[in-house]
Amino acid sequence: MRSVAVIGRGAIGGVVIGALERGEVPGARLAAVVDLGDPLEDALAVADLVVECAGQAALAEHGPRVIAAGRDLLVVSIGALTDDALHERLRGGPGRLFLTSGAVGGLDLLRAAAAMAPLERVRIVTTKKPATLGVRDATGPVEVMRGPARQIAAAFPKSTNVAAAVALAVGSFDVVEAVVVADPAATLTSHVITASGPAGEYRFEIRNRPSAANPASSQVVPHAVLATLRDLAR
Repeated sequence: MRSVAVIGRGAIGGVVIGALERGEVPGARLAAVVDLGDPLEDALAVADLVVECAGQAALAEHGPRVIAAGRDLLVVSIGALTDDALHERLRGGPGRLFLTSGAVGGLDLLRAAAAMAPLERVRIVTTKKPATLGVRDATGPVEVMRGPARQIAAAFPKSTNVAAAVALAVGSFDVVEAVVVADPAATLTSHVITASGPAGEYRFEIRNRPSAANPASSQVVPHAVLATLRDLAR
């Protein structure tokens, strides 16, 4: 039985906490919740797996201590790993680092293609409602920013964890070009991933419903976290 601590009880963490409390993750139980004012040390005393659901700043603050204490860490805010120093600390053990796929699919195929031979071109275009990207008065689609996934994930920490997930799958934050588009007509959050290389050509389009509690995230994200938790519990 895995003893699980959850950092954050917002749109993602709240769903994960509720599922654990209701016993919906066989082989795992909720041991602690770390929120504002709750000491991480108390959670580390009772949990062997910590799930980060609180954003990039929370991961940077708590993640290294979780790993150093020898606890496993499941990360939602993958964009924080654009910080190479933080990434290395989280990979340094003795705890183990796990990532969730979040709101995107096709990562296994991209990882396999990149392992066969470096991909020559990878692009992800993310389209969201303007308000979630801090854009005002848009009357049509507006390209907000374009650049390497490292740059985009750092500039939009609440909206572009998907770009970071793609970059980690292909093994480089700098080879992946990320584009962020604000579109007032977007009822769904769209991620279009294209890639090409010696293994072939790929195109994935993912269209998720935004979370009602936090439109910058997708409804499916906490359920991706729970799917990963079920795998780890098995």
